[in-house]
Amino acid sequence: MTTQQDPRRNLAEKIAGEITLSDDPGATLRKWRTDFDASQTELADELDISSSVISDYESGRRASPGISVINRIVEALLAIDERRGGDRIRQYARVLSAGFESDIVLDLREYSTSIPLDRFYDAIDATEIVDGEQDSVTGHTVIDSISAITRLSSEEFFRLYGQSTNRSLVFTGVTRGESPLVALRVVNPTPNAVVLHGLDPDDLWEHAPKLAAIDGYSLAVSNAEVDGMLDSIRDLP
Repeated sequence: MTTQQDPRRNLAEKIAGEITLSDDPGATLRKWRTDFDASQTELADELDISSSVISDYESGRRASPGISVINRIVEALLAIDERRGGDRIRQYARVLSAGFESDIVLDLREYSTSIPLDRFYDAIDATEIVDGEQDSVTGHTVIDSISAITRLSSEEFFRLYGQSTNRSLVFTGVTRGESPLVALRVVNPTPNAVVLHGLDPDDLWEHAPKLAAIDGYSLAVSNAEVDGMLDSIRDLP
C-alpha cells in the first residue's frame, strides 16, 4: 500500500515532520498529544518511560528529541488512538481536499502549536457569547456561510474541519446565525469554537447560545472587516 493510500502512515509522517521542523518542537508535541486527548502519563506508559520525560520535552527543559524518538512518540499516539477505536486517525484522514472552491473556503490553516482562544478572538475583534469546554485552538477555517450551506453535503461540511476539530470555524455573511448553527448539529464532533461574522451581539439568533451550550463549543460574533480579519489570523503561529 502506498503512502498516499494509507491514512495512518500519511498522518504519522505529517506529525513527525511537523514536530521535527517546528521552531518549538515541545509545543508542537504538546499540541498533537492534546489533539489525541492523551495525557502525559498515558503517552509515557505507552513508551515505557517516565512521564517527566514527556513533560521535559514539551516544556523545553530537555533538548528536542531526535527523529527516532519522535517516530516512537508518533507511533505511540497512533497506538493509543487505535485501542480507542481509531476515531482520531479517521478524523485526520478527512483532510480538506482541493475540491473546495475559493468562494466557499476563504482561508484554512493548521497552527504549529495551540493558541489560547482569547488570542484568536482578539485577532478578529470577536465578542464571546458562550464559553465553551475548550480554551484553545490549533487552527481555523473561514467559510462563506451561504455557499457552504447551500452547496456542501454533510460529509463535505465535516471536511471543513481540515485536519483537526480543535479549531475555530468562522462563518462569514451571517445575518442571525440560524443556518450555520443548525447545520453544525448534524456534524459530530463539533469544533472548539464557532464565530458568526457580520452581525452584532444584539442581532444574534435567540436560540444560538442554547445550541452552543448543548454542544459545548465557544460561540462568538465579530463585525470586523473581512480582509483585515483574514490578514490578522494569517499571522497566527
